[in-house]
Amino acid sequence: MEKKGKIRQSLRNSFIDGSFCSAMVGFADQYITPFAVALKATSEQIGMLTAFPNLISALIQLKSADVTEKFKSRMRIIRIFIFFHAFIYLPIFLIPVLFKTNRALWLILFITLAASFNAFPGPAWTSLMADHIPARSRGKYFGWRNRLMGMITVACAFLAGFILNFFGKDKLYGFMIILGLAFVSRFISWYFLSKMYEPPIKVTKEHYFTFWDFIKRTKQSNFVKFVIYVASISFAQNISAPFFAVYMLRDLNLSYVTYTVIVLASTIATLATMGIWGAHADRIGNIKVIRFTSFFIPVIPVLWLFSQNIAYLIIIQLFAGYVWAGYNLSVFNFVYDAVMPEKRTRCVSYLNVINGTAICCGALLGGFLAVNLPPIFGYRLMTLFLLSGVLRAIFAAAVLPMIKEVRRVEHVKNIDLFFSVIRLRPIELDGERDI
Repeated sequence: MEKKGKIRQSLRNSFIDGSFCSAMVGFADQYITPFAVALKATSEQIGMLTAFPNLISALIQLKSADVTEKFKSRMRIIRIFIFFHAFIYLPIFLIPVLFKTNRALWLILFITLAASFNAFPGPAWTSLMADHIPARSRGKYFGWRNRLMGMITVACAFLAGFILNFFGKDKLYGFMIILGLAFVSRFISWYFLSKMYEPPIKVTKEHYFTFWDFIKRTKQSNFVKFVIYVASISFAQNISAPFFAVYMLRDLNLSYVTYTVIVLASTIATLATMGIWGAHADRIGNIKVIRFTSFFIPVIPVLWLFSQNIAYLIIIQLFAGYVWAGYNLSVFNFVYDAVMPEKRTRCVSYLNVINGTAICCGALLGGFLAVNLPPIFGYRLMTLFLLSGVLRAIFAAAVLPMIKEVRRVEHVKNIDLFFSVIRLRPIELDGERDI
């Protein structure tokens, strides 16, 4: 009972931590690209703003598992690095005051540091949460948790949007206010995160393997194929992802409130369906959900080509939120299914290394193509959106069929899954089992 009580209290602290971390995301992460646009960043610098933080934070995770095992404590790593992640928001908040030139480059530097401090303990946190949550209920739990965290993000992002709109031409002061709120929120988050309980875990030499050992098992390992698929989708996604904000704020000249409404439509749809996706993934398997959502992921950027109407863009974002909610939750939970606890920290590190590198390459390529592609309907970024959709479809067709489910789950048809997730009719099983 003592251990169960510690875990219950730990999960309460984790919930409070997550709430304030979500506030930070709403105040800061949602507005980093608009902040860069306000600092007069070029298209290439917008690409760098996504690329460099993901590359550096990916590379340092090559040593994340080694350092965690050397310290013999996941919580010690988490406490140290999340403290520095919170602190780095202070110079980000002060950029308009401290620097008169090269502001966008300073932003790239500080965001790269912030991403690195946040990413390094990520595998340790993932491993720790896996010890807290039983395998049979992870989809339901994280669906519930992510939904509540997302509601906080939405509320804070709306508040941030109104703050920016209130300041009008003095928007840099508005950005300083919301980044200051992010700074305070992350420190409160760190305080409660540092109070989490850490169950003991024993890692022996037989559980050790290098990054190159991991890569060499591509043909044999189902998990490595899964990592390659996730990275390929991230590459294709981030060719266009950093530039939707640029398209809305610079090309369409939308206000910050309108931009906020469009962006958060996706988050709202995610909140509405995250718990439903989690319950379905527990029942029919994470790979089934990944396959289903991967049919629609290539369509999302292409839909941006057909209209600039605000209501239409909101509908696209609602659809995107529905699709990405199922995909992201199932990708996250499949790691728990596919990897034994002793190897989980290392496998998550290597997953993040490959995925972060893919995000970096996609964003850098997107930054280059954004000013060199021929325009469609008068906009080069529309060509970028089309290219991103085509590549997503190619990668899904080439890699996804090679990945298999790793646990025994119920079989369901795609059409039944679709109607069940949108709550039009309950799921119907055909009596078969997938392994």
